[in-house]
Amino acid sequence: MDDQGRGPDPRPEGAPGEAPEPGAGTVPRQLPYEGVWRFTASAVDASVPQARHAVRDLLYRQGVPVSDDLAQGLLLIVSELVTNAVRHAAVLSPVLAVEVAVGAEWVRVAVEDNHPYRPTALETDHGRTGGRGLLLVREITREAGGVCDIEHTAGGGKVVWAALPLKPARVL
Repeated sequence: MDDQGRGPDPRPEGAPGEAPEPGAGTVPRQLPYEGVWRFTASAVDASVPQARHAVRDLLYRQGVPVSDDLAQGLLLIVSELVTNAVRHAAVLSPVLAVEVAVGAEWVRVAVEDNHPYRPTALETDHGRTGGRGLLLVREITREAGGVCDIEHTAGGGKVVWAALPLKPARVL
């Protein structure tokens, strides 16, 4: 997941369908707010607000140029992804990892756990409460002009990530 937060594509390095770009060996000049930060947390309910606050504080401390709407969307995504890891993966993954990667034009948040189950964004069942976290993540990401995905890790777990552009999506 570590591409040092640079480059035009927020997808993790080696993502399916990703072709190397011409001149991929050159490293562009890093902006002051660019970088990759990763922290771990216990897969317990208290980690949800802690992760959200840590990401909020990181964005502010690094001076990442996020609008209020984008920041709120990112924080909601972090809350949903950490909540899912706590609720569904804690038995096999007592520790989860949160990663924030910031590039010149995008910001990506990811949550990794060691549970092998790969969730899907299910269709809304209006008769149920809960179970809509990934739908919400997908919609927030789509509305912002970003991308999200779920990928397996080499250790048999998974990474769920969402990347949003720092600049508003153009309407054609």
